Amino acid sequence: MHSNSLSAHSAALRNKAYSSVELTQHYLKRIDSAKNLNAFITVTEELALEQARHADRMLHHNEAHELTGIPVAHKDLFCTKGVLTTCGSKMLSNFVSPYDATVVEKLKQQGMVMLGKTNMDEFAMGSSNETSYYGAVKNPWDVQRVPGGSSGGSAAAVSARLAPIATATDTGGSIRQPAAFCGLTGIKPSYGRVSRYGMVAFASSLDQGGIVARNARDAALVLQAMSGFDPRDSTSSQHPVPDYGKVLEQSIRGKTIGLPKEFFGDGVDADIADAIQRAIRELESLGAKTVQVELPNSAVGIPCYYVIAPAEASSNLSRFDGVRYGYRAENYADLDDMYAKTRAEGFGAEVKRRIMIGTYVLSSGYYDAYYLKAQKLRRMIADDFSRAFEKCDLIAGPTTPGSAFIIGEKNDDPVAMYLNDVFTNAANLAGLPAMSIAAGFDDKNLPIGLQLIGKYLDESTLLTVAHQFQQQTDWHLKIPGAPGATGGLE
Repeated sequence: MHSNSLSAHSAALRNKAYSSVELTQHYLKRIDSAKNLNAFITVTEELALEQARHADRMLHHNEAHELTGIPVAHKDLFCTKGVLTTCGSKMLSNFVSPYDATVVEKLKQQGMVMLGKTNMDEFAMGSSNETSYYGAVKNPWDVQRVPGGSSGGSAAAVSARLAPIATATDTGGSIRQPAAFCGLTGIKPSYGRVSRYGMVAFASSLDQGGIVARNARDAALVLQAMSGFDPRDSTSSQHPVPDYGKVLEQSIRGKTIGLPKEFFGDGVDADIADAIQRAIRELESLGAKTVQVELPNSAVGIPCYYVIAPAEASSNLSRFDGVRYGYRAENYADLDDMYAKTRAEGFGAEVKRRIMIGTYVLSSGYYDAYYLKAQKLRRMIADDFSRAFEKCDLIAGPTTPGSAFIIGEKNDDPVAMYLNDVFTNAANLAGLPAMSIAAGFDDKNLPIGLQLIGKYLDESTLLTVAHQFQQQTDWHLKIPGAPGATGGLE
């Protein structure tokens, strides 16, 4: 049953091949049997079965939507009414949300069934899913390696077939990098396309909700349901959402793909460079054209991001003080001491590091030197994309410079960890849609991701190109535990 795609599940449920309850029970058993991956923080078994029974009633009375009855896992920073929302942090380890995030609400309205909340880097700060208070998530392709972060739990769950699809978020690459490491399709839509209401904020001008899925068709179906204007989110786009499913079968003949020279230089593993070149040739065989483009300021994307994101995190995380909700230190002398001890005990090392950096760059005497300069660089990065898109319809390149690395390998070198996002964070700084699709394997039999970046609000082109590529290749069909894989899963 778990070998079916989301689209196949939808057809099977409508044809009464199996019920939503049977499907949900199957996935719950798989989650229980794969606890070693540590992909979930909370499994909502009783709620899932209740929602599945409701979905079966909808199906029986022909009141179902295309997604009705299909299980979904939510990243644990989307608020879920009556269910723990921890953000992978001790600070929120006892927080039960009183309301649903818009993303959760919209998928619930479609009749989807929530399996649980997936593990993640603490407050989405990390590139390996090792900063979680609940422990590291393991990559199903090799349990000695990371699944990527911060949406590593969502990626591991979908890759290991513990869920057919999962929600995720991306602030600097946190959907695309785990998708690349786990052999999945991951899409970060344009900033504003998906509501951030009820999505616990890390860096408000960069965060965007999205999907990790097995293929572009599944991603398109769920992204369609998630997207749209939300009056509760002041940054939500009022542009109408196109029908992503209708465009998938369109030919990509005549589409022009930009290849930035900055994405194909030194620093990219040879296996990854070769796989990306093969993928581009595949797209050319489908009728696409390629052209060289330049993103001259992409090299400053990392330092720019690691000024802006921590600055916004410093502001956003100031609300976690032990007063209103969440963790509170047990022993303290006075109010100031309670603040200090609560935050010292409640936050992990990476979160503290970013709060300190963010507070520093916003402080008197340093605002102009760091934060203001980073905002100017951000505009230059966005302008680079605008000029590049005068020559092409989308941009392609590697998602990451290397494949999944060993757990613990980069923990002592934050800069090396941050460089995992060298190709991904520019899309967040510019607010552009971007996705990663499976495009091969390296010599260690680890997945490689091809990144596609589109024009603002043009998710349709990305999904169409990804779908057409997947019609001609089978990388997205590979599963951990297949011959040659090292994950040991069925």
